[in-house]
Amino acid sequence: MFYRENGQFKTSYAADQQIFPITQDRTAIGLLVLFAVVAVPMLASDYMFRAILIPFLIFSLAAVGVNILVGYCGQISLGSGAFMAVGAYGAYNFFVRIPGMPLIPALILGGLCATVFGILFGLPSLRVKGLYLAVATLAAQFFSDWMFLRVKWFTNDSASGSVSVSNLQVFGMEVDSPLSKYLFCLGLLAVIALLAKNLVRGAIGREWMAIRDMDVAAAVIGIRPMYAKLSAFAVSSFIIGVAGALWGFVYLGAWEPAAFSVDQSFKLLFMVIIGGMGSIMGSFFGAAFIVILPIVLNQLLPVLGSVMGLEISTAGISHTELMIFGALIVWFLIVEPHGIAKLWSIGKQKMRLWPFPH
Repeated sequence: MFYRENGQFKTSYAADQQIFPITQDRTAIGLLVLFAVVAVPMLASDYMFRAILIPFLIFSLAAVGVNILVGYCGQISLGSGAFMAVGAYGAYNFFVRIPGMPLIPALILGGLCATVFGILFGLPSLRVKGLYLAVATLAAQFFSDWMFLRVKWFTNDSASGSVSVSNLQVFGMEVDSPLSKYLFCLGLLAVIALLAKNLVRGAIGREWMAIRDMDVAAAVIGIRPMYAKLSAFAVSSFIIGVAGALWGFVYLGAWEPAAFSVDQSFKLLFMVIIGGMGSIMGSFFGAAFIVILPIVLNQLLPVLGSVMGLEISTAGISHTELMIFGALIVWFLIVEPHGIAKLWSIGKQKMRLWPFPH
């Protein structure tokens, strides 16, 4: 009753092809953006900015990049952590070696470094697929770990591989407080996510999905597999590289290669699986799930333990978190392979028919 399209007529192709064609969706997204820009800065504490909101925004951006490659193009990748590391160290080198380098161009250049790195390790996708491609991209992870630990030039001759940045500014404004970091990440995420959404709705996005569904049939109808796969690796690596630069510059401030370990690659892949493959909105759902679940478990498990008369240690909480995490991944793969985004879509369809059963 409240989510119907009665009376919403489309009088042009532009109106019919807009991202949110239903008025209720546009209103909801507008209110959500307004809440994120106006209400959240007034209500959230510094802890919430540092522990929840900023990691959520950066992980959402990285998950969008992974979803383009895995969800839309069907190329399994376990090298996302390496692409984040290349983006972070590339942006760092441009930032410290070029005097007066602005922050945003440094982030973009770091993303371009990750693009080149992604295309290089995306070349095996032209010959192999599935598990073999996953292993090939996993090699990028080990190569980046070795490169940033052994080649001291990338870390500005730091013996430990640890680097740090400071005095971040955007258009003359300092990016040092939790609120300013949150707004900066929010603005960058909104721009890149909007561009990614329009990209997957266009001709190149349809090529990616054709390759994902059946690459032989896609080649028969004139789609070039080499161009489609490498362009997916390029776009995905760029977005993940920018997210990695944000993770190092804005969230960590100082980092070492271990900050972009293979655990990050698996975590990003899990975000896409849980949130929904082939869905930009699913990237946000998956990032929210991954960021919020450990915090909820850390708060909830000690309370449950005290109620049941059990003393749960910190290690026990960590192990329980991993078990619940793995069980939820298996559950989503079996019950709803398309993730939370599919559940959200089903709920919207039911709202269009409610209260009628048909």
